Amino acid sequence: MRRVILSAPVLPSSALAELKQWLGITTTHDDAPLAALLAAALETFEAFAGQLPLEATCEEILPASAAWQALATRPVQAITMIEAVFDDGTRSSLAPDAYAIELCADGTGRVRLASSTTPGRIAVRFDAGLAADWDALPDGLRHGLVRLAAHQHRERESAGAGALPPASVAALWRPWRRLRLA
Repeated sequence: MRRVILSAPVLPSSALAELKQWLGITTTHDDAPLAALLAAALETFEAFAGQLPLEATCEEILPASAAWQALATRPVQAITMIEAVFDDGTRSSLAPDAYAIELCADGTGRVRLASSTTPGRIAVRFDAGLAADWDALPDGLRHGLVRLAAHQHRERESAGAGALPPASVAALWRPWRRLRLA
């Protein structure tokens, strides 16, 4: 799986304001590093929970197959386009009757081709994420993001980094964690 985020969510000023309030920072000279810490906290949440926190438009490249294939990114809100990707890198949109899509209750998006005559690979474009924007995130999840960014800010000059996320953040995020048996 190779995922590309085509349209990343933009963190609003309210996200940075929450973090600055938690840290007791009133100046603006640390805004860029603090925003980077919030972005890193979003990535850490995805790695921990197995779910993309904020809605984004993404694309995954999969082998062309008539068998059902699950997208790695969750939760999928909509699958918007499937294209054939040829060996030379060119693409061609597939007709809607050339594939089937399925959105499962657990947030999994699945695709399959009607026949295996499409050569190479397919590019699946979709929208995924738990919430449309920062303010729509559940309170516990959002608070965990702020706490993780604050933790990283406070520990920026310590000798060694501890395990991420810290136990207090993991406890806040546990309800959103999705585990799969291998």
